[in-house]
Amino acid sequence: MDKNFRNSFKFIIGSQYFLYFSVMGIFLPYFNLYCYHLKFSGFQIGILSAIRSVALVLFPLVWGALADRFKIRRPIYISCNFISTAIWVFYFYTTDFWPMLVITVFYGIFYSPIISFLEAFTMDVLGTEKKSYGRLRAWGTIAFITTVIMLGRIIDLYSIEIILVFIFAVSIAQAVISTKIPDIQIKKQTSFSVNVKVLLKPRFTVFLFCAFLMLVSHGTYYGFYSIHLENLGYGNTFIGISWALASIAEILVMIKSDSIFKRFSMDNVLVFSFMVAALRWFGLFFAISPAALLLLQIFHAVTYGTFHVASILYIDSLTPDETKTLGQAVNNATTYGLGLMVGFFISGYLFETMGLFKLFMISSLIALGGGVLLKCSQVMDRGE
Repeated sequence: MDKNFRNSFKFIIGSQYFLYFSVMGIFLPYFNLYCYHLKFSGFQIGILSAIRSVALVLFPLVWGALADRFKIRRPIYISCNFISTAIWVFYFYTTDFWPMLVITVFYGIFYSPIISFLEAFTMDVLGTEKKSYGRLRAWGTIAFITTVIMLGRIIDLYSIEIILVFIFAVSIAQAVISTKIPDIQIKKQTSFSVNVKVLLKPRFTVFLFCAFLMLVSHGTYYGFYSIHLENLGYGNTFIGISWALASIAEILVMIKSDSIFKRFSMDNVLVFSFMVAALRWFGLFFAISPAALLLLQIFHAVTYGTFHVASILYIDSLTPDETKTLGQAVNNATTYGLGLMVGFFISGYLFETMGLFKLFMISSLIALGGGVLLKCSQVMDRGE
């Protein structure tokens, strides 16, 4: 690919990351808090979160298989951006649980595959520069930081309902720019069905199970951390700063990803990420002071930053060109789909009976289990 075209495509993909994670910077810290202000119970909030995760499990796989089988990744990506944006409008017209549940289902069908498709586009565009993935992905983190800081203050000045307008506006921009995404065709070498069998190999499945446990451990954090801070007496400005600090720590890892993976193996980075996650959730079992809470947010550099980059590169290394979209979709479905679904459901179900402090302790044990299992599988692979 010509260098000028590659740089142009990098700019387009960088803008897609920026807009996608702008939405995440609104949605993750504040949508469940919005539902909490609508007087939804912890169980109802957990159900809504779990439904979004069910969509992340099922539909990226369906869309990914269709994209790779018929070579229509780009048309599907563009369509999902526009349709999901249109569906979001319905949130403006209801504050009742059951209608919101239905909207969430249909929104998830079309929104869920966007990130896994974007990761596959990114790997194609980077070509031989894949270890620099983090630099491109960092645009998403910059957007997340900017959004959570600004929005926390705006919500304090106005009301939590304003998040619906912001998400809609950013989604429109993302949908329009998605039409400029590159259409890189992979030359077919072997049949699609033959390459799919790679996804069933033990090394692939063991990693996916461990990654699943990692995201289960994140369920309490992503689903209830903002609520946890509010219950501790902190305002939306502090909540925004807290989420932003986590992303600032993450962005340093993203920018330096090529240096990190030149010095350390993906296997070691992955295991280290699990251990830090266990320590982070264990810390939240005790933390109540602003200093302690903000310090633990810095660990996001590892529990999300290094883990995510290593996972994307690991999956890309295991999958043939003809199934790159499906490979990333399977990874995304298993982790941010099934893993978070289970994590949201557990934390939502136990929220009112156990409390969030104990739920963070459970999260710590789950992350520790995933890390130990992954390390054991690596030792067995090496025959030690």
